[in-house]
Amino acid sequence: MQYNVLGKTGLKISVIGLGGIPIQRITAEEAEKVINFALDSGINYIDSARGYSVSESYIGRAIASRRAEVVLATKGPACDKDGFAKNIEQSLAAFATDYIDLYQVHNVKDNACVDKVFSAGGAYEAFCEYREAGKVRHFGLTCHKREILDYALDKYGDKIETIMFPYNIVEVQGEELFRKAKEMNIGVVVMKPLAGGNLTDVELALRFCLANDCVSVVIPGMASEREITQDVSVQKSPLTPQEKAECEVIRAKLGNSFCRRCGYCAPCTAGIDIPTCFTFQNYLKNYDLADWAAERYFAMAAGADKCVKCGKCMERCPYELDIIKKLESVAADFSAYNENKRK
Repeated sequence: MQYNVLGKTGLKISVIGLGGIPIQRITAEEAEKVINFALDSGINYIDSARGYSVSESYIGRAIASRRAEVVLATKGPACDKDGFAKNIEQSLAAFATDYIDLYQVHNVKDNACVDKVFSAGGAYEAFCEYREAGKVRHFGLTCHKREILDYALDKYGDKIETIMFPYNIVEVQGEELFRKAKEMNIGVVVMKPLAGGNLTDVELALRFCLANDCVSVVIPGMASEREITQDVSVQKSPLTPQEKAECEVIRAKLGNSFCRRCGYCAPCTAGIDIPTCFTFQNYLKNYDLADWAAERYFAMAAGADKCVKCGKCMERCPYELDIIKKLESVAADFSAYNENKRK
């Protein structure tokens, strides 16, 4: 495993970290085995969030006897002091730990939210009090829009120690932001390295991210020993001309209007599991798994055809996707599948 220093925090971290979203899909016992396998494999950076249901508690249970080996990062959505203090207390309790290495404001949505974080009575004020008490060590922001983090670094860069932002073969809009962060000695945490599961060549996807020397750590979601073995085998090194050409082909094919499975669109008014609809459509169209995808799609409690076009999901989507139109596409594709089966 290779290691980097996480910006001005001074923390030495593995270049591949463990993203804690998929941990929710397995049991606490399975999570304990997976996380300990990750630590034994050289991973020492583990990321979670208040919004990841049982993720924090599963991680806390797994690292209880190995806490000193882990750089523990998590995040909460509150921008105000009282709300952020509550987020921190909830995370400390869930992890069953005395301290958290990095606490981030999760998914800041606009410049007004950034200003609120750093104003009197804002989240940063709560962080400073918890840092003084030794309960939280470092502070960062996560976001899905580059211009918001640009604003944050320009105005409050002296207070920000890390940023988290999407970066992968097809989403390169953060590269200038990353250069700015590195110049300011701010750590760069990369989320969505596999573009929400849309990139199937895992090694190439992770090597693309790691080839950027502004990146401190990449955090693919992992929930099995197989995934960990695959991810930790990836080494930080320059891409070959052939690999760069492969990235261009993937970028041209996939484009940028796709679901990253972040889940911010939920809850759906009609009860549709929107990201899963798009996942099954992907398997239907792009892999030799049409029957597999159709069986699971039609077993869903609410398919894409149940969309009532209220637009609530589109208001929440950080990527501004036309979800209504995309759900119509899902419904049409599976309807066509049924028609073809009847012939």
